[in-house]
Amino acid sequence: MPPLRCALEKGIPAGIRLGAFMVPGLALWLPSGYSWGAAWLLLLALLTWPQWRRARVAASTWALAAAMCGMACYFLAETGLQGSAALDRPAKYIAALPCLFMLAWRGPSVAALWNGMAAGAWGAGGIALWQTFVQRLPRATGYTNAIQYGDLSLLVGLLCLLGLAALWQTWPRWQRAALAGGAFMGLLASLLSQTRGGWLALALLLPVLAALMARHLPARALKASAAALLAGLAALALTLQTPLLERMETAAQETQQFMETEQADTSVGHRFAHWQMAWRMGLQKPLSGWGRAGYEREKQALVERGQAPPSVLRFSHAHNEVLDAFVRRGLAGALAVLAFYAVPLAVFWPTRERQQAAPAAARRRAFTLRLAGVALVMAYMGFGLTQVFFSHNSGNLFYLFMLALLHGALLELARASNQVQSNGCQWRMQRALPA
Repeated sequence: MPPLRCALEKGIPAGIRLGAFMVPGLALWLPSGYSWGAAWLLLLALLTWPQWRRARVAASTWALAAAMCGMACYFLAETGLQGSAALDRPAKYIAALPCLFMLAWRGPSVAALWNGMAAGAWGAGGIALWQTFVQRLPRATGYTNAIQYGDLSLLVGLLCLLGLAALWQTWPRWQRAALAGGAFMGLLASLLSQTRGGWLALALLLPVLAALMARHLPARALKASAAALLAGLAALALTLQTPLLERMETAAQETQQFMETEQADTSVGHRFAHWQMAWRMGLQKPLSGWGRAGYEREKQALVERGQAPPSVLRFSHAHNEVLDAFVRRGLAGALAVLAFYAVPLAVFWPTRERQQAAPAAARRRAFTLRLAGVALVMAYMGFGLTQVFFSHNSGNLFYLFMLALLHGALLELARASNQVQSNGCQWRMQRALPA
């Protein structure tokens, strides 16, 4: 074997571990931090293309690839291919495909992923503290806007907490401390951003995660997990004396005002106004949608005719992921977004069959990866209720590459476990774990 190729093959696992660390680890505490890990993984995928292109592809990998292609087509149709900027978001989805297939061929370790999550959460919390108490900014924004920053900080903090709770007994002490601190710092960054939509998502997500943990974890592990979760929530309760509580009260008041007087010149009011307008416009063109340019023109016309409040002109989207897709590309666009939620959720959902098919030694780690995948998808579903998360680079790249990394880690865990199983167990693992 040529020396260059030999060195490349030896360095592939380390390179993938580095990419798995970089995606969550750099996402929030560097300018365009979410792009660094993505670019590194794309470079690795191009360099290793001769190796992974011949590998057998699992059905779950094809399903995720199809969902990504659906979203790429949606973004292409939305812009109508007008100008080079129209290719920006579709190109990200196309670039993620070789990374998905490479990571399905050689996935990262569980430790590399959660070390990256801990680093990312610590960095997010540190920046939030600096911006709030040193720079005296009213809201922590990181290097993006407060909503994207706060929601993604909450997500990495939650993933740290899940990894800590589900794998408590497997982590060394320093890693437990890193994950516990990461959970606190990530959620603290979200609090300091004063972003409310993420906490709505958390309220929807926690009961699902709790039910899955109660169903699949043994009693002893469940007690440890419950203790970790309660400790995290108690730590958060001590930090709740922040302007976030005032913003929650303001949201309730603004909701009541809109219901009574349709006042749209408030943060909550303009969201309600956007939703109403997007729904009515979508019903006018349910098959084709208005497109990006058509949506903006019709919105301006509605304001001029007094059929929509002027506040809707301040934003270029409808503040709801599915409604925004519906008004721009009709039912096909809405279905593409829903599939981008539903397909990964089906891939990661921890059924009893999948858990029982996994060897005992790998069962807890496989469950944790599946739980993290469910949390990622459902968090984005919650974020999308009040924000168009996929209109931002941070939202697109973090979702795309975390899906690919978690899926790749799950397949890698199955392969590693198969090496020490009998032929019958191997067959069951190949049927159950990658599904």
